Amino acid sequence: MSDPGISVVICAYTEDRWEDILAAVSSVRAQSYPALETLLVVDHNPALGERLERAYRTAEDVRVLPNSGPRGLSSGRNTGIATSRGEVIAFLDDDAVAERDWLRRFAEAYADPRVLAVGGRTEPVWASGRRPAWFPEEFDWVVGCTYRGLPPGRVRVRNVLGGNASFRRTAFEAAGGFATGIGRDGGHRPLGCEETELCIRLTRARPDGVLLIDDRAVIHHRVPRVRENFAYFRTRAFAEGLSKALVARSVGADKGLESERRYATRVLPAGVARGLRDALLGRPGGAGRAGAIVAGVLTAAGGFAVGSLRARRESYATAGTGDRTGGPHE
Repeated sequence: MSDPGISVVICAYTEDRWEDILAAVSSVRAQSYPALETLLVVDHNPALGERLERAYRTAEDVRVLPNSGPRGLSSGRNTGIATSRGEVIAFLDDDAVAERDWLRRFAEAYADPRVLAVGGRTEPVWASGRRPAWFPEEFDWVVGCTYRGLPPGRVRVRNVLGGNASFRRTAFEAAGGFATGIGRDGGHRPLGCEETELCIRLTRARPDGVLLIDDRAVIHHRVPRVRENFAYFRTRAFAEGLSKALVARSVGADKGLESERRYATRVLPAGVARGLRDALLGRPGGAGRAGAIVAGVLTAAGGFAVGSLRARRESYATAGTGDRTGGPHE
C-alpha cells in the first residue's frame, strides 16, 4: 500500500498562545515524514487569524482558515477535515510540539488497510519545570496527556486521544465528524471526550476497523502553571464527569464507559496503594497522590451524576415537545 498523504490540523483560538502555535507548526514542518499540508483553523478570533495569515503569507505548506461552524474545538476540527486534502488527517494541539518521527509512526500503521485511526503518546511539559509532587500520573489526562494505565507499544484501543491523533478520511465518511455538543466550546468549563464519542460511533459504523495507539508517536504538551494546581484538577475532573455523561447519552453506557470501568476498578486502586506505600516509605508526595486520586474519582463521579440528571431532564423535555432528534451529533 502506498504511503498516505497526511494533512495536519491545528486548532487555535487565542493570541496568548502565539509562540506555542508557531512552535507547533515548526514541529510539523520538521517531520521526517513530510506533511502534505498544515491547516491552522482559527476559532472565531479575526485578529489571530489575520496575524497568522501575515506570518505564513509566503508558506506554501501552511494554510490559515476560520472555523466555519459554531465556536468550539469540535467545529474547528470539522472545518479542517472538510478543507484538507490528505488521505489521513492528523490533529495536533496548539500548545504542543511533535517529535520528528510523529507522522512517520502514523503512516507506518496505516499500511494495514483495516486501520482507521492512530493515536500517540503525549508527554507533559510542566511550566514549573517538574511534576507537582501530589499530581498522580494516573490523572495526566487532566492536563491533556497520556496517563498511567494505558497499554504500552502499538496496541488496539477503544478510542484515541484528540490532541495527538489521526484518522483515515474514510473514517469520517463512515461515521461523520466530531460532535459539537460535547467538547470544548470556548467556555470556562474544560469539557472533553469528543474523540471518545467519535471513535465509538466509528467502531459501530465499521466493526471491521482497527483503532490503535502507538506510543512511539510522541508529542510534548505544555502545561501552564494555572493547570498545576489542585483547583484546576478538581474543575477538570468534574468536567470530565459531565462529558462522560454526554457520551453515555449519545452512544450508550456500555460502550461509553467500557474503558472507564477498568480504569476505575484496576488502575486507580493500584495508584492509591502505590501512593500510600510511598508515604509509608517517606517518599515526597505519596499521601498527596493517593488523596488526589480519591478526590478525582469522587469529583468525576459527581460530574457524571449531574450530567446524567441534566441529560434525563433534557430527554423528558424533548419527549414532551415531540422533538426526537436524539444525540448532539445527529
